[in-house]
Amino acid sequence: MAVVTTPGEEMHALVERMYPLRRSITGDGVRATLDVVGEHLPLEVHEVPTGTQVLDWTVPQEWNVREAWIADPSGRRVVDLADSSLHVLGYSVPVSARMPLSELRPHLHTLPEHPKWVPYRTSYYKPDWGFCLAQETLDALPDGAYEVRIDSTLADGHLTYAEHVVPGQVPDEVLVSSHVCHPSLANDNLAGIAVATFLARSLAEGTPYYTYRFLFAPGTIGAITWLARNAGRVERVKHGLVLACAGDRGSLTYKRSRRGDAEIDRVTRYVLESSGRPHEIREFTPYGYDERQFCSPGFDLGVGSLSRTPYAGYPEYHTSADDLDFVTPEAMEDTLAVCREVFAVLDRNRRYVNLSPYGEPQLGRRGLYGALGGRSDAQEAQMAMLWVLSLSDGEHALLDVAERAGLPFDTVVAAADALHGAGLVKA
Repeated sequence: MAVVTTPGEEMHALVERMYPLRRSITGDGVRATLDVVGEHLPLEVHEVPTGTQVLDWTVPQEWNVREAWIADPSGRRVVDLADSSLHVLGYSVPVSARMPLSELRPHLHTLPEHPKWVPYRTSYYKPDWGFCLAQETLDALPDGAYEVRIDSTLADGHLTYAEHVVPGQVPDEVLVSSHVCHPSLANDNLAGIAVATFLARSLAEGTPYYTYRFLFAPGTIGAITWLARNAGRVERVKHGLVLACAGDRGSLTYKRSRRGDAEIDRVTRYVLESSGRPHEIREFTPYGYDERQFCSPGFDLGVGSLSRTPYAGYPEYHTSADDLDFVTPEAMEDTLAVCREVFAVLDRNRRYVNLSPYGEPQLGRRGLYGALGGRSDAQEAQMAMLWVLSLSDGEHALLDVAERAGLPFDTVVAAADALHGAGLVKA
């Protein structure tokens, strides 16, 4: 019998493929990551030159690193980028030197509270160099002269990001964003990339109402670059979701948009509450992932953020302990399922107008009651029709009906479809 591979296992395999790549906010590691994603989705890749003005920022020089290591007095390499992409300080300038341990120490970053873990550190906008290593490795280093080598380049190049679009029935868009800049951190954010990839594939299997735009970009500077290049068309973005930390064992967390009452906020809360899953709804703060860029007051897009354990909410965050064992197929599959449920509601959350608003229309004459015969939920379906007729004033959406009536959203949608087919309501 053939082995059945679940979507969760496929997503975990995708995370494993991307895990060793040497990512940063620019460079070949980002391109290699997008190449992997591109094996699953057709991508439009954008290259934005160094020095390009993007809102209040400037696209930085491109950084690439080929090797980075420290050799102890005996010549043994005690820290080596070949073992983990976390070992070098992100955006380190080139170094080739011999120095005593006392001179090297200020350039070494550890986590004393977790002596076996390697931290993730960067210096994007201030020239510096350094290494990240386990505290227990540092403690074992003998005095003496050390060889230090960082073969990197900081040069004019490009910032790279990619988009995938799932066409919808209308040009209005739902933006789904995942950051692609972090190196070997499985939850932050390879799991988010994997869930976004499989979500896009799932949406493409149907004919969604909205057009779904998936953005794979470096954190902060990537989102700012996308906004700068798309400022003239962001009014098409009606809803959005930032996916991050999507694969750990924690319960789901949703962070509202800056508006706090955007449709994506209401829909996600409804889906999470209706599902019975343990979850938390958090208010917006101007810190976190790229929702803070999309929600900045000049754009004020209705974009929330979905994660499991939020950023900085788990000890493994930005450390080597955020590894392939930290994320699970089951957690990623659950995150994917919630995203699909959220967009299924969002896609069908129409506003209708009652075409027979003076008194209650005769449903039986139109065969609508008869259509319910034999259904175990016939009374619920009948009430859904009455509620849809009552609230179809062009102001209330179907989610309003479901919440006010205390009825399942799918039942309300079925009622609206039946009434629309009978010519009693129009969208």
